[in-house]
Amino acid sequence: MKKLIVLLILLLALIAGAALYLSCSWNPPVQSIVASSLKSLHEQNRLSAFAARFVTVVTSSKTRFGLSAEKTLILPAMVRYEVDLGALTQEDLAWNPISTTLIITLPPVTLAGPEFDLGATQEYESGAVLLALTDVEKMLDSENRAKASADVLKQAQAAPVMKLARDAAMRAVERSFAMPLAAAGVEAKVITTF
Repeated sequence: MKKLIVLLILLLALIAGAALYLSCSWNPPVQSIVASSLKSLHEQNRLSAFAARFVTVVTSSKTRFGLSAEKTLILPAMVRYEVDLGALTQEDLAWNPISTTLIITLPPVTLAGPEFDLGATQEYESGAVLLALTDVEKMLDSENRAKASADVLKQAQAAPVMKLARDAAMRAVERSFAMPLAAAGVEAKVITTF
């Protein structure tokens, strides 16, 4: 009889341990909530988490027939910082049941643009004779547009601006997972990384 009681106590302890282990693991409510959030992000496809406005000032010059011409272009532009949410997979999500933490590894931030505000463009030129008599103006405009695009992209990729963009993307994705979990009564911490 004593052996039976000890065996029942061990069996109950084993069942209680298994139940505790299963309650601490990736349980179906958390898994289904996270899967639904991931599906919602896939439907959104791209997250435009941040936008920044830059101003570029570029100058090009040409010399022909002993004459010279120069054009300076001041051009504002907008650059959007996006994350491809369609590339986010289940493998990018890690649930830690002990600390109730969801860790999400995001795809890199990419730049969309620049989109130039042509209505706010300012141009200054010199060398009217050469500009009027040759095709130098088209060449200067083409050079300035290429320089402006390269300069805006260089400004947009600066470390402080990229950090702002990453932080904004991380906050947006964290909210996309944290809000449904909280609404379901799951106390979880959501951490995003790149």
